[in-house]
Amino acid sequence: MDFQTSVSLAGVELKNPVMTASGTFGSGMEYSEFYDLGLLGAVVAKGVANVPWPGNPTPRIAETASGMLNAIGLQNPGIDVFIKRDIPFLKQFDTRIVVNVCGKTTEDYCEVVEKLSDQPVDLLEINVSCPNVKEGGIAFGQKPEALEAITREVKRHARQPVIMKLSPNVTDIGEMARAAEAGGADILSLINTLTGMKIDIHRKTFAIANKTGGMSGPAVKPVAVRMVYETARAVKIPVIGMGGISGWEDAVEFLLAGATAVSVGTANFSNPFAAIETAKGILAYMEQHQVRDVRELIGAVSE
Repeated sequence: MDFQTSVSLAGVELKNPVMTASGTFGSGMEYSEFYDLGLLGAVVAKGVANVPWPGNPTPRIAETASGMLNAIGLQNPGIDVFIKRDIPFLKQFDTRIVVNVCGKTTEDYCEVVEKLSDQPVDLLEINVSCPNVKEGGIAFGQKPEALEAITREVKRHARQPVIMKLSPNVTDIGEMARAAEAGGADILSLINTLTGMKIDIHRKTFAIANKTGGMSGPAVKPVAVRMVYETARAVKIPVIGMGGISGWEDAVEFLLAGATAVSVGTANFSNPFAAIETAKGILAYMEQHQVRDVRELIGAVSE
């Protein structure tokens, strides 16, 4: 029996529903030493801005129970270096290329999107958890009207389908999802990290220099599954689920909740094979349960 693992995101077909989460995989250069990146549905590159960003002061990472905090500050070399160095590298592999875009103003985002318009990349993921400097630092993704506005403006400049990456640090994720859809988003991805803090009780200081950081890892998964479930039922566009996926069991849970595809993130740090093992595990699950098409799993949780 043939088992169909491919899924479609806004007309872009992935050979399987497993992607990497931005910021946890670089552009795959180190991980390509462990396995063929072409076995993944897509590689999502680390966030890239219109100019180089130095990132936050160190220390920038701290371990937590069943997770980690990071305040890297989206350090990146800028879009020009990314186009020259990273895209040619990724084109060596038979996988979809997703570029994560960050910025401090709407104009920043649009500049990057325009520079990518003639590049051989398949999807654009817009990180709206960045602080909007023109609105006093509140993230683009924390106010529905701001999210809808930036989505609409990015879509005006984009040639590739646009994924809006939603922040979980909101009161109503469904409201935010509908705002992004109203702005023209083709796909939604979530969750980005939850805001957290850790204090070193021996030094009586903050564990990371930024005081707060983004919490990720297994501890956030129940929140992520709930938000993916709510989002998938709030909109008609595809949803990419992420947040605490450590293996294929977690990935299947997100698919059942309504995700069309999943992204493996923090698990890559402790297990470089996490993403490919997840893809293989989903296929084994399908074979065990005689699920002929992975799309049969999407949103199939019993109500």
